[in-house]
Amino acid sequence: MRRPGRPSFAVLTCLLLVAALVPAAGAAPDDKPRAGGELVFIVAAEPPSFDAHREETFAMLHPGAPQYNTLMRVDPFDRTGTKFVGDLAESWTISADRRTYTFKVRQGVKFHDGSLMTSRDVKASYDHIISPPPGVVSSRKATYQSVESLDAPAPDTVVFRLKYPEASFMAALASPWNWIYKADILARDPRWYEKNVMGTGPFKFVEYVRGSHWIAKKNPDYWDKGKPYLDGFRAIFIPSSSAQVAAVRGERAHIQFRGFTPADRDNLVSAVGKKITVQESPWNCSIGATPNEQKKPYDDKRVRRALTLALDRWEGSKALSRIALIKEVAGIQVPGTPWATPPAELEKLAGYGRDITAARAEARRLLKEAGAENLSFTLVNRAVPQPYEPFGIWLIDQWRQIGVTVKHSVLETSSWFQALRNGEFEVAVTAPCNSIVEPDLDIHWFLTTSPVNYGKHKDTVMDDLYARQSRTLDPDERRRLLRQFEKRLYDEEIHFIMGFQWHRIIPHSSKVRGWTIMPSHFLNQQLDTVWLAE
Repeated sequence: MRRPGRPSFAVLTCLLLVAALVPAAGAAPDDKPRAGGELVFIVAAEPPSFDAHREETFAMLHPGAPQYNTLMRVDPFDRTGTKFVGDLAESWTISADRRTYTFKVRQGVKFHDGSLMTSRDVKASYDHIISPPPGVVSSRKATYQSVESLDAPAPDTVVFRLKYPEASFMAALASPWNWIYKADILARDPRWYEKNVMGTGPFKFVEYVRGSHWIAKKNPDYWDKGKPYLDGFRAIFIPSSSAQVAAVRGERAHIQFRGFTPADRDNLVSAVGKKITVQESPWNCSIGATPNEQKKPYDDKRVRRALTLALDRWEGSKALSRIALIKEVAGIQVPGTPWATPPAELEKLAGYGRDITAARAEARRLLKEAGAENLSFTLVNRAVPQPYEPFGIWLIDQWRQIGVTVKHSVLETSSWFQALRNGEFEVAVTAPCNSIVEPDLDIHWFLTTSPVNYGKHKDTVMDDLYARQSRTLDPDERRRLLRQFEKRLYDEEIHFIMGFQWHRIIPHSSKVRGWTIMPSHFLNQQLDTVWLAE
């Protein structure tokens, strides 16, 4: 649906820039964890399904993750999100040639139905991810192309054998999406988990009422004795950003794990003072626009190039970073991380130059050359206030300046995903988000075979570059291949029109302890370490 009466980007900016900046509250040191209490947190959208192997949205992961375990996980107290520890894996060994990973699985772990979890369940879950049966979608299938075989030779042992060494493999296994499902259930119905919840995690599912709440209670038989500390949690679904702020300010909710705007942060700190703690982090999410290359004229890379040249990213970053969850002009990796593109290299890519007048003149020339000088289309966007809607308004304003007319169609999350998967769009706002900052995990979105290749491009050159950068153990060579991949993605073929990197700001009740912000809103969501000070 299209939402009438949207403010222009300029008006939106003026309205939100009036918030004065005030110092952020510091994080209080944690004391000894206290048992009891119900954590109430906000989720800004509804889950399209309950299957983490299929989905890519926080709307499913935030309420769902506490009911599950993974084989490996990111250390819940590591702010970088790059230190890996065992979850259901008790110990592991890696062969000298880095091609065989052997995991010992914890014994005595029970599913919420009382049955024992074994290596057979771990194998079945990874089979569901790596080799999904017909009719089953696996959003991370492309991440595990290196896996040659997966075996469970004993009830407490799982063995992954790789076709070639892959430096990122342990990071891939620590993905927060790799929930361990029950093998018997998957054997009966491989789509059962799309509509049902049942894992081994610290909390047991109670109920989900669409548009209202998701409730879970403490798992008294949890294998990690003494945890969780909470009696349970309640996720409340509130799409409006102003209503989310009001809920935290009025102490009707403790936290919203995705992120608030700078203005929201400052308003909360100003209104509530020491009752609010603020945590901030770089965010391993980008936001941009995906042209549907199965539809004309978006099959013409001149049109795609014109659309990226029209964007004044450097000025846009200054304005949007004051009102939205957006901060950095970036390439394919989070700025400041080992594989990030230096600014001088970024400026060589289409749409990243500093001379916006020249870039827009070239954009208009390309549209005319392609016979698309009167281009008009509908931009499909997600009905999540931050940062989708302000970014969509900004895009429309930018494209207007090269003579392109764009309507804004804002869809509820499940409808937005359906439009993307079915190719029912011309150009769509998309937001590749990942958990661990690692090229293999971050750029698999853009492979020909990826189920999240929503533009449906077929680029075997990029596929080859991905494989080569993944397998090399020489960091300089990997960096060179990543720059080639990036240039083809953003400059030569323009399969994705990159906008900006996100910035994560979490102002939360100071009662919330034991939770550490990370560079992803997908990490650290099991809630087993979280407790309430009172």
